[in-house]
Amino acid sequence: MARSTLNADVEFHILHNYPWAKLPSNIKQSLFNSQKEWEKCVFDYSVRNQLRYRGNIDLLQYSKQHLMLFPYHLSDVIVKGLRITPFSYYRNIMENNMSNERSYDSLPNFTAADCLRLLAVGRNQYIELMNTCRSSKKFFRKKPIRDLLPSKPAALKVLEPWWMVQIGYVTEDDIRMCSNAEHQAIDKVIDKGPLQASVMDLKVVQGLYNKGLIYIDVPIADDDYIVVPPLENFVMNRVLGDYFETLLYKIFVSIDEHTNIAELANVLQIDLQLVKNAVSVYIRLGFAHKKGVEIDESQLHHSWTEKMISLAIRGCSSKENLLTLDLINPPQKANSLISSDSVSNESQETNGEISTPAEGTLGGTSKKIAFLFDSTLTAFLMMGNLSPGLKSHAVTMFEVGKLTDESLDSFLSELEKVDSVAEGEAQRYFDHAITLRDAIMFLRYNRDLGAKIDQVPAKGLDLLRVESLNSLDSAACGRVLQKNYSLLVSMAPLSHEIRPITSCCPPHFGPAVPEVNSVWFKLFIYDQLKSGPPSLLLVKGTRLRWLPKIFEDYERLMITTWGHDPGIVSVSNVLITLNDALSHSAVLVQQSANARRRTISANFGMPSSRMNDAESLSPLIVVNDAESGTDSASDEQNDVDAAVDDMVMAGSEKKEADQWIPLDVYYGLPLFDGDLSKQVYQKVGRCTCVQSLLQITGLL
Repeated sequence: MARSTLNADVEFHILHNYPWAKLPSNIKQSLFNSQKEWEKCVFDYSVRNQLRYRGNIDLLQYSKQHLMLFPYHLSDVIVKGLRITPFSYYRNIMENNMSNERSYDSLPNFTAADCLRLLAVGRNQYIELMNTCRSSKKFFRKKPIRDLLPSKPAALKVLEPWWMVQIGYVTEDDIRMCSNAEHQAIDKVIDKGPLQASVMDLKVVQGLYNKGLIYIDVPIADDDYIVVPPLENFVMNRVLGDYFETLLYKIFVSIDEHTNIAELANVLQIDLQLVKNAVSVYIRLGFAHKKGVEIDESQLHHSWTEKMISLAIRGCSSKENLLTLDLINPPQKANSLISSDSVSNESQETNGEISTPAEGTLGGTSKKIAFLFDSTLTAFLMMGNLSPGLKSHAVTMFEVGKLTDESLDSFLSELEKVDSVAEGEAQRYFDHAITLRDAIMFLRYNRDLGAKIDQVPAKGLDLLRVESLNSLDSAACGRVLQKNYSLLVSMAPLSHEIRPITSCCPPHFGPAVPEVNSVWFKLFIYDQLKSGPPSLLLVKGTRLRWLPKIFEDYERLMITTWGHDPGIVSVSNVLITLNDALSHSAVLVQQSANARRRTISANFGMPSSRMNDAESLSPLIVVNDAESGTDSASDEQNDVDAAVDDMVMAGSEKKEADQWIPLDVYYGLPLFDGDLSKQVYQKVGRCTCVQSLLQITGLL
């Protein structure tokens, strides 16, 4: 069928509609100077990427085999010409999946979400259908799978009045099966062309849609603004990796309600129509809605009255939530995280009103602050059973790759419900959630980061997932960040498995270069400081017959495979682990813990209140306590906020019996230690260099 890969240059010329005669000579040579080969490449590319081209039957067959989304942008051909509706398309996919006894997880995320919308078949329903199918095979005559699946689409939960009703494939037999109202509606659409759903009877629209006689278009204009609220009914299965799905995720993390569609396409340097197709799918699936839709009430059919009320409530709910949260959790709490000499609480109100990020300060166009996090944080929020309402926010943070300022109030209200005390390993999840809440309050309500010294909240704040930003090419990522944000702040530590975002404009409080997240940077620190734990870097393919002598006296070792986070391994079985890892990666081996060792995490550049005189160390970051006669180092990685140049200037210890050695350096806002985080907040509030930087970049 379609080729799995094509030359990138060939794909570029296909995407830009180059005819054979205008192709460069090198492209023709790569195709053996064969026009037929070129036409075959064009056909294969259009099928794989669901582009408008002759051969739609092949496109549909390929899409079904690969469990892709229904190509809604080709509905005028597929529904009207071939009479294949989205419902029949997904019903066929579900039937094939069940016939081959595939698990529900085999469905890609967006495909599974659309199946849930149209078939009302989610994970639990799918498992139940599979069990019914298996039992019928075992005890009775085999019952066709098709009979177990729904015979008509589920009622559309999302149907906006501005959506367009298009005529489908209608025969005389279909007309005979219609009521008078449905018959008249069909005639009206045929005579007048596509109509807004709002001018038609809502029940008639639903009935005709269920019969497959009409299809719905979701029109998107160049100047439309789109809002992405926390996701509901999103299915987290797997990522397919096809072109359109990749595009959906790229636009997810880039879109915001202050950038219209044309601007978004320009920032991403993606074809405008492709962006419209993707946004149309978001709205159709209920993952987004258009901002500021105006409906001519004089043309509105009376059957839409109840629907319009619910839509109006949805449009107002975000603003009401903002006001409610600000009254319940006023900014005084956030200011307690800043230095005690901040402006008094009495100045938090201006003209008797509390300002919110959605009003006044942002003005719809003001740049915001971006807090960069990785998937580790979303995993903590999902796994900890912290609060029932946190799940949708965590799913949004992972799948969309962004939680916007407009959604932060409901997110904060859920974080407020998290208990501060838990049992066992769960305490780690609870601590992260509480520290995250404090970090959001600090960044969002800190006067020192604001446009005006007496205005709270100071700036809007978006939470951005680093992996989602990395799905954009570096130039597009830079344009998105520069357009929307005045300041970037990274969480610390970031996983070693991702490439950190680096930026000079906007300024970034985080890793300055991606190599900071590599093993090389750790070794560089040890070299510059002439200090560090016993470490050995082994190249890929090395085979160890015995443990190197420098590690013989330790109980546990820290093993870091290339591009991954470190793990602690007992010396008793470390050789097996090491040789297995060395077969596919280089490995850094370091000493690790026993009970006599301890770790102190400290914010560089200010005295650590947790070190007494006997332990203090000027101003070098305390990382490992290597007491004389002790055999091993700390059992934790130490997280610090430091600069290597300053660390080299560190003084000597007060007490000779204590020897502190660096283990690792992280840049950003720590989320693993609440006390350390508060030290960072206070430092930002007092540091004149931070204020100067913010003034230069226009934040102040």
